[in-house]
Amino acid sequence: MAVAQEFIKVSLVAKEEVRKLIKSENNPEIGLRLGVKGGGCSGLSYDLKFTPKEQGDTVIEHEGFNVFMDAKSLIYLKGMLLDYKGGLDGKGFVFVNPNASSTCGCGESFSIS
Repeated sequence: MAVAQEFIKVSLVAKEEVRKLIKSENNPEIGLRLGVKGGGCSGLSYDLKFTPKEQGDTVIEHEGFNVFMDAKSLIYLKGMLLDYKGGLDGKGFVFVNPNASSTCGCGESFSIS
């Protein structure tokens, strides 16, 4: 298991939301899967799911849950912050990625120089 702070940070608000969503799955094998896939207006887009661990995953322990990432995604997400925003202007997880050289207006895709 990797040390969480070396790879990604999860805000307190996001941790609470992740714990709540994982608990609702009622499956102890489920964790938070963070990934990157091709697509979106900027070339790469974020992928967030609740799934079991897959072969080859990097497992990062957080308080009360595990984060799973494949090796390709780890390169793009290292050092990022996962936050959670609620309110009138939208609700959901937000990726704050210091590796991104540009992002699209909606914040769901990015590019790396």
